Amino acid sequence: MLIAMTGATGYTGSRLIRALVARGDAVSALARPGASRPAVSGAVRWVEGDLVSGRGLDDLVRGAQGVLHVAAVYRTAGHPDSYYREVNVGGTERLLEAASRAGVGRFVHTSTVGVHGDVKNPPADETSPLAPGDIYQQTKAEAETLALAFHRQRGLPVAVVRPGAIYGPGETRLLKLFRAIARKRYAIVGSGRAFYHPVFIDDLVHGFLLALDRPQAVGEAFIVAGPRYVSQRELADAVARHTGGRVWPFRIPAWPLQLAGAACEAVCVPFGIEPPLHRRRVEFWVKSRAFSIEKARRLLGYAPRVDLDEGLARTVAAYREAGWL
Repeated sequence: MLIAMTGATGYTGSRLIRALVARGDAVSALARPGASRPAVSGAVRWVEGDLVSGRGLDDLVRGAQGVLHVAAVYRTAGHPDSYYREVNVGGTERLLEAASRAGVGRFVHTSTVGVHGDVKNPPADETSPLAPGDIYQQTKAEAETLALAFHRQRGLPVAVVRPGAIYGPGETRLLKLFRAIARKRYAIVGSGRAFYHPVFIDDLVHGFLLALDRPQAVGEAFIVAGPRYVSQRELADAVARHTGGRVWPFRIPAWPLQLAGAACEAVCVPFGIEPPLHRRRVEFWVKSRAFSIEKARRLLGYAPRVDLDEGLARTVAAYREAGWL
């Protein structure tokens, strides 16, 4: 097949391109001018454009059998809320329209488990209420609602993937956590009982391909996460085992960090500067993310193969090989 992709220059997108090429698909990939592009050997055609202006989108999807929409503005605090909405919602709408005009046979939209907010009665599943807690989660919830409504009203075959917390070799979102624990400079923030639901990159890629291929995916949203969720304390202790590091025996209250994050945002965001600390980062420690993957197992045949210990071992080995730890 020919698969059109957004977000191909990012971590998850670059792994998806390699998986598609490895199974014999051709890829049409969107990239902003000047963006660094992953080195991929195979049938990959790069299209310059962007989601905000819509430039290049018709060229991107021309002749494609499927679309993998991965691009988004992620959790940075240096952007105004309007920019999140313009990219995450407006960009999705523009891509849906282009895919519809091209007669694409499957549109896989990337959402996030964050649309469920703080999970009070774990585990949450796809029927749990959407309760986004920040502008990133709000715009992702709006975008997936838009995509599924587009399917119902316009007939475009849409599937939604809500990934868990992505980790694996080369992923840097958790690198500061690994480094702090490896250097024995890490304390638990808050109670340590909030849940975290990781998904190893290889399992996530497999989930995306199932959503792209399986007819049962159309019109549905799927939580794609790892075999189990863990508490913040369990996660920190597991990272310590694999890095040879240590977690300090005391805990730090969350509220001073939340106040500091709010102050940093108030000073930095008006100037377009990424704050050194912001409230969404503190939420990593205090809001629970715990989910059931039963729907993806049942309808898609999704079966995560990499448990946390194996995933952490592979991630730590890659960090060390890269000189990051």
